Amino acid sequence: MELPLIVGVDGSDSSLAAVDWAVDEAARHGLALHLVHASLWETYEGAQPSFSTDRPAGEVMAEHIVASCLERAQRRNPEVKVSGRAVPEDAVSALLRAGPDAFALVTGSRGRGEVAGMLLGSVSLSVAARAVCPVIVIRGAEPNCQGSFGQVVVGVGDPTGGAGAVRFAVREAEVRGCALTAVRAWRNPVQEPVDHMLIADDAARLREERASTALEEALRETVGEHPRVDVRRRPLEGPAHRVLLEASAEADLIVVGAQRRHGRFGLQLGRVAHALLHHSQCPVAVVPQPA
Repeated sequence: MELPLIVGVDGSDSSLAAVDWAVDEAARHGLALHLVHASLWETYEGAQPSFSTDRPAGEVMAEHIVASCLERAQRRNPEVKVSGRAVPEDAVSALLRAGPDAFALVTGSRGRGEVAGMLLGSVSLSVAARAVCPVIVIRGAEPNCQGSFGQVVVGVGDPTGGAGAVRFAVREAEVRGCALTAVRAWRNPVQEPVDHMLIADDAARLREERASTALEEALRETVGEHPRVDVRRRPLEGPAHRVLLEASAEADLIVVGAQRRHGRFGLQLGRVAHALLHHSQCPVAVVPQPA
């Protein structure tokens, strides 16, 4: 039995966009969808419910948020099985605790209490950097979030360390019936001395060939198991975060891996994933990989 897709909700516009995206994703995979709203029953800013109750206002508001999001999800696709609950806990802890029992965690890019203009909310960043399951942060332009480009992009780093990201990306492309573009960045060291332009060209060609070989090694097994997926291999020159950010402009989803080192505390998120979470023009999936 497949694990459910879990989405964190807080009533913000960003989380409502995450609900819409998660409903579509659950339908694609044939998954149940579970909504989680975490609150310490603190008083929210703005109007409170007008009906009388002896319960804390924050608790009533939390239940109202869950009920509203459940209704929204059911209207979007009545065939998706949807459930939800409010828990008296901080959002990061609640979502991380749900991670082991989730197909993936879905969050918006910013929550209700985030400062206007922030690139990424603290909850989304903390969950993406610590969860044991894939985390998908919904961000970017509307066409990207709606799947208008017919393309999933995966960043391929270490052929052994990124296997989980490749598997996730191939599966996403398959259920969407779209192309998968696998990107491997390569660079010429600017400090490398060369005596002749032809030598420099040969060095660049060699590095590009190595990037192509690394792509083949990383993709071979998983792609062989999914022969219907149209896979495009792109060894591209430049810093990995830059070439992937450029690729995100015409992608419906971009997938990267993040190594999780056993016994290490704090955020475990590489530079590339960090850059994408803050600046990608499409939703970002961060797939954990044991170091």
